[in-house]
Amino acid sequence: MRILGDGQREPEAGAERWRLSRASIPGPLQGDGQDVATILHLVHNLIHDEEEEEDKPSQHRMQNVGEQGHMALLGHSLAAYISVLDRERLRKLTTRILSDTTLWLCRLFRYENGSAYFHEDDRDGLVKVCRLVINARYEEYASEGYAVLSSKQPVIYQSASGRPGLGQHLCSQLGLPLSSLCTVPCNTIFGSQHQMDVALLDTLIKEDIEAGKLPLLLIVNAGTPGAGHTDKLARLKDVCDQYSMWLHVEGVNLATLALAQVTSAIMAATRSDSMTLTPGQWLGLPAVTAVTLYRHEDPALSLAAGLTCSQPVARLRALPLWLSLQYLGHNGIVQKIRHATALVEDELSSPVVLFKFSQETSAGKGRSPLTLQTCGRKIYSFPISPWVSGVDVVELEDEGTCVRFSPLLTAAVLGTQQENIEELAEKLAQLLPVMCSTMCLRQDFREETHRHSPSLAYIQDLSWPGLGAPQTEGMDESRRKQELEKINTELLKKLQDLDTDIVFSTGPEFGTEEHCVFIGMVTEDVDVSELVDTVAALGRDIEESGRLLENMTEVVRKGILEAEQQLQLANEEKLMEEGMLRQLPLVGSVLNWFSPFQSSIKGRTFNLAAGTVCHCMVTIREDTLKLDIIGLQTSKVAVGQGHTPTLHLAPPLSSSIAFKATDTEMARPNDVILHQG
Repeated sequence: MRILGDGQREPEAGAERWRLSRASIPGPLQGDGQDVATILHLVHNLIHDEEEEEDKPSQHRMQNVGEQGHMALLGHSLAAYISVLDRERLRKLTTRILSDTTLWLCRLFRYENGSAYFHEDDRDGLVKVCRLVINARYEEYASEGYAVLSSKQPVIYQSASGRPGLGQHLCSQLGLPLSSLCTVPCNTIFGSQHQMDVALLDTLIKEDIEAGKLPLLLIVNAGTPGAGHTDKLARLKDVCDQYSMWLHVEGVNLATLALAQVTSAIMAATRSDSMTLTPGQWLGLPAVTAVTLYRHEDPALSLAAGLTCSQPVARLRALPLWLSLQYLGHNGIVQKIRHATALVEDELSSPVVLFKFSQETSAGKGRSPLTLQTCGRKIYSFPISPWVSGVDVVELEDEGTCVRFSPLLTAAVLGTQQENIEELAEKLAQLLPVMCSTMCLRQDFREETHRHSPSLAYIQDLSWPGLGAPQTEGMDESRRKQELEKINTELLKKLQDLDTDIVFSTGPEFGTEEHCVFIGMVTEDVDVSELVDTVAALGRDIEESGRLLENMTEVVRKGILEAEQQLQLANEEKLMEEGMLRQLPLVGSVLNWFSPFQSSIKGRTFNLAAGTVCHCMVTIREDTLKLDIIGLQTSKVAVGQGHTPTLHLAPPLSSSIAFKATDTEMARPNDVILHQG
């Protein structure tokens, strides 16, 4: 455990490091076995392989695995060892483990005379409970199966603010149609908008009974997944008793049942027929099963539903939790839950805090732009732990996107302390003025962008918290899609090279807008007009450069065609001037030796800016080289031998010069180079 948990390892060098990096590639099983140390070293390298590839420390906070966590991990190894015992010893040991753990959990969470089912998937306990209720309410179900359900269709009720996808999972596992699932809306006028509407539930149950259906089970929340609100459990239990329904409770607030002082709203959960607990999250225990506590008098039906198992090995799932609970003790368990709830100062409400930035509030003077709330709907300013302590983003139907802090789910796992709360409070104090100034300058930024229309367009992306997203425009529709990505990519590079604290990026990872430059949050001293002018100017430069390159390409193409035509004409003139005999390899050499021919060579250069060809007449007599330059339109021309210019000409439209070659380097036509521009 120490080897695998230590992220600070010494880097391997040479062939050893290469061999370990190759180990991440799937391959055949080696013929010879390996020792334990080598295998553990391989696992360690695979765990930290991503960090090495990025060449930087991981940005993901790992779970704080303390000694109690090591006890939980040890339980898995012990379970494998115990499973090889003889059957009688195994039966006695597993019975003791299961009985102890069930007793401890029932006493901790005030659930008297309960039984326990340990399961890996935290939804599996509810699935087994539903099977138990079906077996209990349909007497012929064990022999007739699903055929008995056709006489009276079972109905499962759940809250609209419940866990997403839970009802669909139940129907899938139980083989029930989705019409057997009834979602009860939450309150709209009185009470919390995240609590189930009890009056409407009663109405729905009566309608189902009149339609010949059988109300089977009700799923309620002691801490909704989003906002942490608790349903009116006492009233809902009365409704279930009235219609002989099973009441199942789940939620993070059930952890507070272990405290000395429990609110009446949560205490009502102890009257339920079953409840699902997740002690691994609440106590920071890795790889620990969830637990469903339930009350039922018929062990045969519990066995038929899968809540109890006759196989001793299956009971060993409780072993990691059995070890961890003993290590922590009653006081240690209560202390961890108390510590998590103490991170939220409002003792009367759920230990779940939601907050979000409110633009309307930020407009008022003397008011905090940070809106926070608990299940009591109380609005107040409150320090929240930082991202390292489990702050996450949730989507709520009425409130929209909010930031949530649920210490019961994260504090024990990540080791959140009071100093983390203070750290985030300081961070928020620094961030809020920037957020306020960004929101205030957004309208100015939009107007300035419209002022530069059509070269710039303002793209509205509600998921972007920054100033905005300008996009270069001004091209015809046929070229727009092809050129837009290239221009905005180059614009982003140029903006990122600017000496400024403003962040320029490509926007949200899963944003709907593409090929835009997103501008991040800004301070109040930013000149928005100057910023937009800079973006527009850079965009024009990039677009003009692209247009110049396209024009240059066309000019070069035409210039090449013109040069080819002129070369063809020059070759024809040379043939007419020198005659056919001088073109023959052997005859031409002899003829030139007896009768040297004074030839003139036409050199050419291409002016990319003007798109014209400049002619240079080269005449060679013995060791004298003469150039006649026609059509010179640039600032200067360098003339020389080889690659070294020896003479610079100012541009009259025509110039004629002559100079002698050195004694050691006779002038040849190919030595003449004309540098223009």
